[in-house]
Amino acid sequence: MAFSDSPTPTPHSRPLGGILLLDKPGGISSNAALQRARRLFRADKAGHTGSLDPLATGLLPLCFGEATKIAGLLLGSRKAYETECLLGVTTETDDAEGAVLERRTVPAFDDATLERALATFRGRIAQVPPVYSALKRDGEPLYRRARRGERVEIAPREVEVFRFECLARDGERLRLAVECGSGTYVRSLVRDLGERLGCGAHVTALRRLWVEPFRDPRMYTFDELEAIAKDGGEAALDGLLLPLEAGLAGLPRLDLDAGEAMRLAQGQMLSGYALPGGRGLACGPDGQAVALVGMDAAGRVRSLRGFARR
Repeated sequence: MAFSDSPTPTPHSRPLGGILLLDKPGGISSNAALQRARRLFRADKAGHTGSLDPLATGLLPLCFGEATKIAGLLLGSRKAYETECLLGVTTETDDAEGAVLERRTVPAFDDATLERALATFRGRIAQVPPVYSALKRDGEPLYRRARRGERVEIAPREVEVFRFECLARDGERLRLAVECGSGTYVRSLVRDLGERLGCGAHVTALRRLWVEPFRDPRMYTFDELEAIAKDGGEAALDGLLLPLEAGLAGLPRLDLDAGEAMRLAQGQMLSGYALPGGRGLACGPDGQAVALVGMDAAGRVRSLRGFARR
């Protein structure tokens, strides 16, 4: 997954800042969803915080204006999904959009056997991402190489899985809950679970439920957004945006007075603050974010990324 910036703004775009919690529909790419939302809001700058597969639905935070500066932080956040999979069938993409590679008989197994298989994928594990993925090699997404028929070798990488449980079982179909860290592919989890069970599997449906810090998100579908725009215009749409501070809610916060905020914005360092974890969000007396900050070796607070006044 990667941050996707917007193309050059059109003459009809406008400055706009904030975060939209989009309920992405299935059947379109994350970038297509981003561009559709960008046109609706007429945003001059926009980006998303990591791709959802075209098959997938659910939470896709979209960042406008200054909020695009924190997209990388949201990209690295913990996420939760529900997915459905079909046992006994493997595909070239590890989901229902790919061509079938093999069909195998699903062996008989009980719930205890399934739980033991699921447990092997919890915690820190080595995972091989799907060949058809947006990961890049020499600046080119791997899926393009795969589509050309090139042999693509991918080394395993460490990811973290906090939850991997079966919610329901209906014959050869499973409904699974996943909570995971950055870089984890649900398609790979399902693929590898199928192999652990001896029959293969692929994802048939996938929905992202939340992304930290948006644990209980109010998401908006495109139908809702278009209805709101029709009834209330751009002012009503703008009212749906969360401030960029909402995307940094999990960081320690430094509340500065006006003088300190100005000095920090001008690139000066501040002393006398503790910063648990070594990184935080500095805000001015009005509550607006001044900068993402860190500590230097001498214990001084320095700006890592400044934010323009809104």
